[in-house]
Amino acid sequence: MTVSIIGILTAAIFIINVFLAAALVFLERRDATSTWAWILVLFFIPIFGFFIYLLLGRKLRKKTLFKWEGRSRVGIESLISHQMDALHDETFVFKDPAVHDYKDMVYLHLRNNGAVLTQDNDVRIFNDGREKFNALIKDIESAKDHIHIQYYIFRLDELGTRVMNTLTAKVKEGVKVRLLYDDMGSRNLSKRHFKDFVKAGGEVETFFPSKWPIINPRLNYRNHRKIVVIDGRVGYIGGFNVGDEYLGLHRRFGYWRDTHLRIEGSALHPLQTRFILDWNQASTRHDIEYDEVYFPAIPAKGTTTMQIVSSGPDEEWEQIKDGYLKLINSAKECIYIQTPYFIPDTSFYDAIRIATLSGIDVRIMIPNKPDHPFVYWATYSYAGQLLKAGARVFVYDNGFLHTKMIVIDDKASTVGTANIDVRSFKLNFEVNAFIYDEKVARELTALFHQDMELSTELTYEHYLERARMIKTKESIARLLAPIL
Repeated sequence: MTVSIIGILTAAIFIINVFLAAALVFLERRDATSTWAWILVLFFIPIFGFFIYLLLGRKLRKKTLFKWEGRSRVGIESLISHQMDALHDETFVFKDPAVHDYKDMVYLHLRNNGAVLTQDNDVRIFNDGREKFNALIKDIESAKDHIHIQYYIFRLDELGTRVMNTLTAKVKEGVKVRLLYDDMGSRNLSKRHFKDFVKAGGEVETFFPSKWPIINPRLNYRNHRKIVVIDGRVGYIGGFNVGDEYLGLHRRFGYWRDTHLRIEGSALHPLQTRFILDWNQASTRHDIEYDEVYFPAIPAKGTTTMQIVSSGPDEEWEQIKDGYLKLINSAKECIYIQTPYFIPDTSFYDAIRIATLSGIDVRIMIPNKPDHPFVYWATYSYAGQLLKAGARVFVYDNGFLHTKMIVIDDKASTVGTANIDVRSFKLNFEVNAFIYDEKVARELTALFHQDMELSTELTYEHYLERARMIKTKESIARLLAPIL
């Protein structure tokens, strides 16, 4: 009797799993690699695997998440159309003639993302957390009208408290301060932690907050952007979040190597627009209306040409990944990549492999320690595999490498929040600056060479000698790579 009941239950579970797998294949319309990965989860964890899928795997509905009527007032749509027409007609005037070599990439970002080209920016590069946050706090202290601040991770530790105290002081001076953080990235935070700030008049919003206790059905979709705009005149974008570990104060990670940009110039307008769109999506009662004070006339601060490009799971195309591919395919001499997670999809992997086999000097730098074990071993596997094609791989030894940077031929570059993995390409809301400036590119290349002195080069011979346990970890991690 007991045996027959077990048999019936087993058969029932099998049939249910078949139906769940069929629903995954035919209703979700995922790419084949991701579909097979989730089917394996269903196979190895019957029934419960489907609940894991519901929590982590469901696609975000393709609806308009980001609305703001003020976009037309800023003039972005008309500027996009004007720039596209001028590029098509070969009448666009590049202040730096060298940027003409990348006009097709500029057109791609305009058409694919509405990323206007600005040519009058001054860019300062930070690769050290203390320098970056000292500069940020100094700029916050100088604010006269408003501060818009958005981070994926915001911790109220020593650094976070210092930032919050500075923001609260500015609110008391009459400056309008808005703080946006991601619910998953800052999962130990809640609005009750900002009582003094809110009481003083500050505003706080959470991106995709959970509607249920403990469980957030949208936890797999995270706003990974880091944006600060001060008075519409100074902006920050890059990899640093707010927390003591980003100052190198976490024993596990040691020194934190990241890259962040401070920008002055017309690029502040699209950066401001991005923040407002994110804020209005998250806000329940404090939507930002158009006001000229957010988009002041900005005198030329420099000569750097750039585009602010964003992407997310609400979009049909993977805009930042497309920009990465365009950069790689445009390379003639060298490609330098720094990333904490190197788990490329087939298109990115093939682009790097083909570039390497074509004789281009491809160098990839990854961390020597994991912050997520499966991600680390998948990264090690993909990077090691490219060694056979001739790429050079460097393992950063001086702490934890969190930089998201690509430099091409010492001429064009990108810095931002998007890692080289499926999560950043498909699931996260990201933002990157694509920069067409030889001076900036050479400075980023120089930093890469400095980091090479603090790294160990991984050779193909050494990679082949890795222990059997490492090979096993890589195999498991590669199997899960499409859903990491």
